[in-house]
Amino acid sequence: MTHRLLLPGQGLSEFFTRERCFISELLNHSSRPEISLARARVEPGVVTELHALDVEETYVIEVGRGMMELDGERFPVVAGDSVLIPAGTPQRIENVGTVDLVFLCLCRPRFQPEGYAGLEDGPLR
Repeated sequence: MTHRLLLPGQGLSEFFTRERCFISELLNHSSRPEISLARARVEPGVVTELHALDVEETYVIEVGRGMMELDGERFPVVAGDSVLIPAGTPQRIENVGTVDLVFLCLCRPRFQPEGYAGLEDGPLR
């Protein structure tokens, strides 16, 4: 059986974002416009920036505990939970645990930076 590499590896390099979390892009390529996948890491005590995306997003919590906020409604999330976030929905997540909160971010169609809208006034925390 022959296997073919469909996309060049994007590596697992992690970068810090204005959202106050670390991101590793796992799949985000113009040849797959219908989907993207990233891993996010939020340190203990950190609340991400209130924001909205122009794409549908699903969080899949891998490690830790958080308090999710969608359109002003808050609810707890733990490892194994998934959260569907419709496009345009104001959202943020707080790490309420003592270890890093780690989750996958699946976007449909694929995430592009110009689709990110920060919704906080004033300087970032």
